[in-house]
Amino acid sequence: MTEKLTGRKPTRLKGYDYSTPSIYFLTVCVKDRKQLLGNVVGCGDFDAPKMILSKRGKILDKYINLMNEKYSHINVDKYVIMPNHFHLILEITDYKNGASETAAPYNNETSKFISLLKRYCNREYGENIWQRSFNDHIIRGENDYLKIWEYVNSNALKWQQDCFYTKEKE
Repeated sequence: MTEKLTGRKPTRLKGYDYSTPSIYFLTVCVKDRKQLLGNVVGCGDFDAPKMILSKRGKILDKYINLMNEKYSHINVDKYVIMPNHFHLILEITDYKNGASETAAPYNNETSKFISLLKRYCNREYGENIWQRSFNDHIIRGENDYLKIWEYVNSNALKWQQDCFYTKEKE
């Protein structure tokens, strides 16, 4: 029904109990996939590719770490900032100790986290650089977690094969 009305497919996992603590894999992109967060440099055996953050990328990095310290009910376990997007593994833990009693339970915490993160960054950037939505994936089990952790860990090494890769700045 939502798909017909909005043209967008539902993003929630059918049958999943969103009222329980969970670990999520989140991906957020820059509008139009512009490479505003930095550049991947290096390409040889002795010069392995690595991400060099731009001023905007450093601001994002600062706020990811600030949010991780500020909110006791979340844990950013692993993240990577890429030229035009970022990935993170976000654990929503003890909801009642970290969030407002009147707030919606766990399923809204990922949206609140991303919304606040974007807002903090945009305020410092002086503009909104983010696409409207984001992708979230509920991590289901240790194998899923390990696969995603490795993907995040090696993202810069595989930048040219990444689905978000653009040849904008090389």
